[in-house]
Formats: sequence, structure tokens, C-alpha cells
Amino acid sequence: MEGVREDAPPTAPGAEAVRPVTLADIAERAGVAISTASRALSNPGRVNAATRERIARIATELGYSPNSPARALTSGRTGAIAVLVSDVTNPFYFGIIKGTQRQLKASGYSQLLIDTEESDQNEDDLLHRLRSSFDGAVLAASRLSDRMLAELASQLPIVAVNRQTRGVSTVFIDTPKGIEQAVEHLVSLGHRDIAYVSGPETSWPNEGRWRRFVRAGRQHGVTTRRLGPFSPLRSAGAAAADALLNTGATAAIAFNDLLAIGMLQHLAGRGIRVPAEISIVGCDDIFGADFCDPPLTTLTAPIEQAGRLAVTLLLAQLAPGTDSARRRSASLPTHLTVRSSTGPAATPAERDSGTPNPAEQENRTT
Repeated sequence: MEGVREDAPPTAPGAEAVRPVTLADIAERAGVAISTASRALSNPGRVNAATRERIARIATELGYSPNSPARALTSGRTGAIAVLVSDVTNPFYFGIIKGTQRQLKASGYSQLLIDTEESDQNEDDLLHRLRSSFDGAVLAASRLSDRMLAELASQLPIVAVNRQTRGVSTVFIDTPKGIEQAVEHLVSLGHRDIAYVSGPETSWPNEGRWRRFVRAGRQHGVTTRRLGPFSPLRSAGAAAADALLNTGATAAIAFNDLLAIGMLQHLAGRGIRVPAEISIVGCDDIFGADFCDPPLTTLTAPIEQAGRLAVTLLLAQLAPGTDSARRRSASLPTHLTVRSSTGPAATPAERDSGTPNPAEQENRTT
């Protein structure tokens, strides 16, 4: 019969499949965000009385009941830790995920991986919607505001990677300090006009790197520029490279390696020689940074170690008798790895004529 699957199980007369009521159903009926509905039912003190009562009434009317992981929270632990990344396809997060996975496995925990797609709203909603499924969370490069992050830390155990927010346990990879090394390296090669190719506006590390970039430029008496913001993706490298060419700067430091590699590819397509005409520096030293053409000068970060350390700090919060108000933080250093994408600054005449500078000519003949 048309419209009926032959292999479908028989349905008793008058019976219908009943879908469980979810927080999304309650939030829609109440006209609030899912995160607000979650807080009203799990942490009532964080929601005003009128809203809390309305949400509780609707939950009762709809017959809402928490799922089994939520019930587990009242009697014990789920045995799972959420790890949130802003883009699961970004190789930077491969090291974070590997580090957290290994440390959690060694500690008897499972890992719940969540991709927030570079959205602070997704991050907030998913944390509250899936709250019943994990005991704590590691937030890698969180896009939440400082206020939202501090509020979240008051509600559940979290550790943030690459954020420094008061009241929040954090593992900070000190790329801003590495930016100073990158500027010093470029200045030593004769560059006097350097651009910073900015990442997302919601990225906390991006602002920290920019501030340190400006300070280092001022110390060395060089011209500093900010381009962007750009998405932290290889596909954004073409627009970033064109913007760089329009400035006249002889070197650029990109927010991350993906953006830098995209720039290298676009510059090569336009016949711009790197580093003979323009030098490029990346950040993170992801897998493949040494395979591109030319191999990328970049800031090398202990990414996997950051993931392991974040889990260690989080599990310390979950230990019996731990004062949740006592939060620990750690900072990990970075260093500049010099490869072939940086070289001596070309003179205007050399750039216009396409003639290799003496240092590049010497490298070609040796």
C-alpha cells in the first residue's frame, strides 16, 4: 500500500509513538532559550522567580522527566567529560583531542566530543542541553564572553584552554609571548612594515596576540598593521593575501597556520615569491606546516600537553572534598620554529623587478 512500509512493525489500534519531551519543547512553549530552561530546572537560583515558575509549570504540564544520565547526576557521576572545540576539522584541535582522550582513558573516564562551529550561542546551548551527559567540561578556545564563562564556571566544573578569565581554571598556551619572538625574527631580517592577519573577533587569543604584536612593533620602531578579521580557515587565505598585498607590508604574521597556508597557496598562484617578496609566519605548528611550499615559519605550541593538563586540572575539581571555589591554572610556553617562509626583506626595487635579493640568490646557488 502506498505510504506504508511493508517492513514496518504493526501498530496497535489507537496507539501512537510518543516522543519524549525535551528541554527544547519546554523552552519553545515558555518562549525562552534552551539554556534558560535548563538552568531553571537544574539550578533554579540562577533564574528569576517568575520565569522559573513558568518553566516549572510547563515542564509539569508536558510531563517532562530528566533522562537517565540526569538521574545519574543525582546519585553519582556519569563517568564522561565533555570536550568542546570550535571546529573539529581544524588540525590544531587534533592535539587537544588526543591529549584529553589519553588522559581521560588513563583516569577511567570517557570523552564526549562537541563541535560548537565557531559559535558562542551553540557553545552555550550545547553545554546546557547536554549537561546531564557529563561531569565536567574542557573548553578549547571558547567563544563565550568573560561574563558568560565565569557564570558557567560557577555552575559546573570546567577548564578553559587558551583563555584567562577571573574565576575560571585555565590552561593558557602563551602564543602572545611567541608573537614577540616572531616580530624580533622579522625585524632581524630587515622588515620594517609588518601586518598582523587577524582571526575571529570572538577569539580571545586573537586579541592577546594583537596587543603583544603592537607592543613588540613599538619597541622595535616598525610599522604595524591589522588586517581582517578572517575566518581561521585555509579558504580565507586568498582574501587575506590580497589584503596584505594592498598594504605594501613586507611580512605578515597570521592568526593560525591554516590561514597562513591559504595565503601561501594564493600568493604562489599570483606569482608572488615567498619569502623573496613577502615573508609569512603562522601560529600553532599544526601537522602539515612543514610540508607546505615553502615550509612555514610558525609558533610551535605544546598542544597535546595542553589537553592532558586541562583534564588533570578538571579531575582535580571533581575529586571528593575539593573546594570548588579553589581553581588552578597553568601556562605553557611556545617557541618560534624558523623554516623557509621567512627571509630578508626585499627592497622596493627588488620587489618590482622580481630580482632575488642577495641572500636568496646565495641560497639558490649553494
